[in-house]
Amino acid sequence: MLAGKIALVTGASRGIGSAIAKTLAGYGATVVINYNGSKERAEAVAAEIAAAGGSAMVYQADVSKEEEAAAMFADVIKQYGRLDILVNNAGITRDNLILKMTTEDFDAVIDTNLKGVFQCMKLVSKQMLKQKAGRIINISSISGVIGNAGQANYCAAKAGVIGMTKALARELGSRGITVNAVAPGFIVTDMTDKLPDAVKESMAAQIPLKRFGEVEDIAETVAFLASEKAAYITGQTIQVDGGMGM
Repeated sequence: MLAGKIALVTGASRGIGSAIAKTLAGYGATVVINYNGSKERAEAVAAEIAAAGGSAMVYQADVSKEEEAAAMFADVIKQYGRLDILVNNAGITRDNLILKMTTEDFDAVIDTNLKGVFQCMKLVSKQMLKQKAGRIINISSISGVIGNAGQANYCAAKAGVIGMTKALARELGSRGITVNAVAPGFIVTDMTDKLPDAVKESMAAQIPLKRFGEVEDIAETVAFLASEKAAYITGQTIQVDGGMGM
């Protein structure tokens, strides 16, 4: 489905990002695994892809820093000659009620989760315009759709991602480039595994399907949007949330 395609997934060393990288590779794409903090985890993802017969490389860059992001895109395009798929997944949280949230924590989340997406989309757009083809998929969140107490910074960033997705879809559509977002709900990850059972049960009760999603649910949605099967879909936000955001 994605044979011969070059894909870059930001924040791909763990959780949803690693699942996306492995799924795209499983469908035939060569995947660049971007990471910021853990080289070991990123290399483990690449090794798993290689063991399954796929192709991947790792690249360290903090997407919130313009120089690092620019160097990454330049190096990837120099090595492969093209970049067909960009998945903006890198993100952080600094949760707190707004009365207790520091300006530093607000800025940190906006810088990575919103400005980082802006920078990566800007950097990849030049190459995709040359190619007159490309797929950009931004990972937003159900929190950016319906809000969540204690996450004013995160909700603002993820809602902003949806807005930027629509803007860029209009800017690039005439050149055969699609831009879409995926808004995950509660997904089973290392972060949710650490929650007390009572909290997880309470959260699941809010979901019409009465369970958390799996990282593969997000990864398969991304793979679909990256494929030719989704060639007539752009500017959309697909909520993969078990019905939570209805």
